[in-house]
Amino acid sequence: MSGTSRPKRVLLYSHDSYGLGHVSRCRTIANAIVEADSSMSVLILSGSPVIGSYEFRSGIDFVRIPGVVKQIDTGEYDSANLRVGVEHTMEMRTRIIRDTADIYRPDLFIVDKEPLGLRAEVLPTLELLKSRGVPLVMGLRDVMDDPAQLAVEWEHKNVVPALRDLYDEIWVYGLPHLCNPMAGIDLPRSVTHKTIYTGYLRRDLPLHADIPHELEDNPGPFILVTTGGGGDGVDLIDWVLRAYEHDPNIPYGAVIVFGPFMSGAARESFKERASKFRHLRTLTFTNNLGALMDRAAGVVSMGGYNTFCEILSFDKRALIVPRTRPRLEQLIRAEAARHAGLIEMLDPERGRDAQVMATALRQLPQQGLPSDAIIPGLLDGLPNVCRLVGRRIAHPHRGPASVEGAATGEHLPVRARL
Repeated sequence: MSGTSRPKRVLLYSHDSYGLGHVSRCRTIANAIVEADSSMSVLILSGSPVIGSYEFRSGIDFVRIPGVVKQIDTGEYDSANLRVGVEHTMEMRTRIIRDTADIYRPDLFIVDKEPLGLRAEVLPTLELLKSRGVPLVMGLRDVMDDPAQLAVEWEHKNVVPALRDLYDEIWVYGLPHLCNPMAGIDLPRSVTHKTIYTGYLRRDLPLHADIPHELEDNPGPFILVTTGGGGDGVDLIDWVLRAYEHDPNIPYGAVIVFGPFMSGAARESFKERASKFRHLRTLTFTNNLGALMDRAAGVVSMGGYNTFCEILSFDKRALIVPRTRPRLEQLIRAEAARHAGLIEMLDPERGRDAQVMATALRQLPQQGLPSDAIIPGLLDGLPNVCRLVGRRIAHPHRGPASVEGAATGEHLPVRARL
């Protein structure tokens, strides 16, 4: 990847205030970077309480910053574990992030999803590294939120000047003809020019892709029901269980993964209901969801970015039931994916009738596969990210990388245009 033999260092930031999505995406990118170049070192700054549960390749480590938790109904933050105020926690996080970057001295800094970090905690680090000539990259998922809401949020956070003045490139981990995360935002031409669409991030099975031992005696094909982190997955699990209670003869059983952030009371209630069915199994959490998904006849999910990438990667028939609060991100993604023929969708805003879910579960194993929809470059995200990392580190003081390689057949990411 790099044009020099000197070992290079990449710093990744993931605020991880809620769920598993950000840390999972950063882990995927970090693993791909060191696999592409074994001389690389990648350090992840993360607030996720479960980051230590994941396996990383050699050359990757992480710094766990004090956690905060977002209240799903209000969007406000509080300290996750420390008995101190959120302002004190944010001050600690800001200093740890900046001091880590100062000592680690990265050759490239990639910020995930939040351009200034949680409550602008990354701004001092961005300014420090910018003064040293370190390339700064903003990494965005394919959908952020409803454009009108995002415009208000970014105006309040003063995001656009940072994208214009601090960041060297903006990488969107998706394709523009499916979703444009910055649609509806009044952006300077310079920001649009340095935006690159990489394609979605393919997920592969690890070398030891064993299913959890609790499921080793699973008698037959199953539908995987996953809510990601689970903190906002209660309604989905309840709807699926009500479908089986309404129609006990649904041909396929289910493996239901609650997620580590679902409340204990909700988990215990769901376990009791599921235990009445021989073909329903439950898990709180697995760090190898891909192994389960690979074996599943279909997937029922809320359709967060990482689960969507796994559905595409393992070519699984999927039924998406998107969350609509506090963001419309999952709904926008699901509608675009359904229009492209990649998944089927149920809109929870139209009600949660048990018969509707039971019918959808019966039909799920007969759906078309995502691979039936021919979309060039759909899962090219990781090789493109690795190529972009290599170019940025090889020439850290140059402007945005140009789209090259057409003459050689090399598939490169799509650069955004006004």
